[in-house]
Amino acid sequence: MLTAGLVLAVTWLFCLPGDLFEGDNYSTVVLDKDGNLLGARIADDGQWRFPPCDSVPYKFAASIIEFEDRQFLSHYGVNPLSLVRALWGNIKSGKVTSGGSTITMQVIRLSRHGKDRTVWEKLVEAFMATRLETGTSKREILALYASHAPFGGNVVGLEAAAWRYFGCPAGELSWAESATLAVLPNSPSNIHPGKNRELLLAKRNRLLDRLLDKGYISPEEHELAKEEPLILEPSALPNYVPHLVEKCHFTCKGQTVRTSIDLGLQQQLDRCTTLWSNEFATLGISDLAAVVIDVASGDIIAYCGNASPSRARHGAMVDIADSPRSTGSVLKPFLFCASLQEGIILPNTLMADTPMNINGFTPRNFDLQYSGAVPASEALARSLNVPAVNMLRQFGVPKFHEILKELGMTTITRSESDYGLSIILGGAEGKLAEITGIYASMSRVYQSGEDYPLGDRVALWHTFEALKGLGRPDEIDLRMVRSVRKAAWKTGTSWGFRDAWAVGVTPDYAIGVWAGNADGSGAQGLIGARTAGPVMFDILNLLPEKNTSGAYAAEGWFLPPLQSEGIEAEVCHKSGHLRGLYCPQADTLLLPKASMNSAPCPYHSGEDGLFLLPPAMEWYYKQHHPEYNAVPAKDRPVMEFISPENGSHIRLPRQLDGSISSIVFNLAHRKPGTTVWWHMDGDYIGQTKGIHQKSLSPSAGDHVLTVVDASGNTLALKFSIE
Repeated sequence: MLTAGLVLAVTWLFCLPGDLFEGDNYSTVVLDKDGNLLGARIADDGQWRFPPCDSVPYKFAASIIEFEDRQFLSHYGVNPLSLVRALWGNIKSGKVTSGGSTITMQVIRLSRHGKDRTVWEKLVEAFMATRLETGTSKREILALYASHAPFGGNVVGLEAAAWRYFGCPAGELSWAESATLAVLPNSPSNIHPGKNRELLLAKRNRLLDRLLDKGYISPEEHELAKEEPLILEPSALPNYVPHLVEKCHFTCKGQTVRTSIDLGLQQQLDRCTTLWSNEFATLGISDLAAVVIDVASGDIIAYCGNASPSRARHGAMVDIADSPRSTGSVLKPFLFCASLQEGIILPNTLMADTPMNINGFTPRNFDLQYSGAVPASEALARSLNVPAVNMLRQFGVPKFHEILKELGMTTITRSESDYGLSIILGGAEGKLAEITGIYASMSRVYQSGEDYPLGDRVALWHTFEALKGLGRPDEIDLRMVRSVRKAAWKTGTSWGFRDAWAVGVTPDYAIGVWAGNADGSGAQGLIGARTAGPVMFDILNLLPEKNTSGAYAAEGWFLPPLQSEGIEAEVCHKSGHLRGLYCPQADTLLLPKASMNSAPCPYHSGEDGLFLLPPAMEWYYKQHHPEYNAVPAKDRPVMEFISPENGSHIRLPRQLDGSISSIVFNLAHRKPGTTVWWHMDGDYIGQTKGIHQKSLSPSAGDHVLTVVDASGNTLALKFSIE
């Protein structure tokens, strides 16, 4: 007997597993920052079973205890009187009409999936229930029951039932709703909202009568509860931010995930993007994505992976906000800021804007025009491609490639040589969420001073100021936007009109928008500032204004940096370089400290302060600046090859007939109307006057192109054809 008793005691002590419901499949549940349900995905076994809760709302707790186990709070897992009463009732009726199980015993039964309801099984449940009571609180046992009880159909657990039947969290259930759910687990296959509704209503009302008798509810509450109609059928769960919910389901399957999404703002974003998406659909633009980031925290507070996913079309469920797409021009501010903080350029340094051919790479501006020379800040504001390429050549592709990775662009996976100079014009791919996050970080770093690859406040200030303007080649039609709040913003359009971007940042928010087609097809009119731009400003108008105040931001915009954070220097008014010896006019600017390493103005010479550009820059510059006085200096060249560059290695494609395509050689000469004679490899090939261009189809190998003007000036260009 002693041995049997000892075995029984040991068995009792270790009869429960560490996790009663280990192995159960749960739904993935995604919440907003305040715990509101954004969406859920069904469990792998096809059940709507939310992850276990740790507490039970008072109304349901009172209802389930009164209906299932009135002695729940006082017994130790088993209620002998209930068992005897159930046994006697079953004998009298000749069939099983009552089980007499306590809530604790029902928890055990639920954990032992599929066990037959026999006398032996009842004894096992009672045995294990007493063990569960010794190490688990009543509150925890009730939570286990509420999390795993069946509520009809494929609905398991209180929270899933509350959403499926009443469209609200369990904590917001009324007394009538709580009573309805309390009676469902008793016979979920026979009584539920779609079956035996009259019986369900009668059981609910009897329970409400008992709740009144026990003092749980007042007469007024009782009367109102009994007047509530039964639900008609299960309702669909909320489905906000479907792409983010799907991502959470993939990465955190079967868990409850609380995100940083603001549901109220998310609903506004959804309405805004849906309206714009429907409008764009008429233009052959099927997909639209948007991201809103809170600058202070760096958290995503609203997310649209792809607007109107319910509209049947290819790619509707592609999460564009998290998909690599050609970046167009949206990386240019990063290069501008990095070049400023290293002193490679100053805010208004004149950048060359002339045709170029670098080993077959021939970048062009959006409007196919050239300015000759343009201030760096204006080139950024106008999103000019050629000055950006020249800036990258000065900064260095390897350094910029590394900075992009440090900034957090996970899509930069190829070598810097593979990207080359095209990385600044959309040759690299980026994700909308990541790039918007970088813009947000620039704003936060400016205000906080934290370490960051783009961390110089003075450089950041000049970047924000350059991006504040609206002078774009694809300028936004502001009539399409209700009102415009101040933002530093950048647009981008990829080659072939496949991707349209707009990213804006304020001291409080960063907003990113992408428009296009998920399948990569282009669309006429798919231009950053004309499609993504208006959407971005519409979203900005939705955002609540914050009372930002501090050393670096106030009244919705950034305050200038402190003088101690940079260095004041005189800058040539004309060239934007540090003032040189012969610069007649200068401005005083606060610059990054590294700016003092940059070169002084190279364009002013002589005591008369003559401003003279190189011939190639001059050729285009004077077309936009009639005041420019092109008086050549004796020590300056009178002519210069515009493109290609000296020493270029050029690969020319072949035509359909197998012949080599031609390449255009461009020459600039200071004297209008001058005749120039052209020679290649010593052979005369023709002459030009006024406009100096030659279209040639050289054979493979090394070549030398020589030009001679009427005054005997000679210039040679070496190149090779691959």
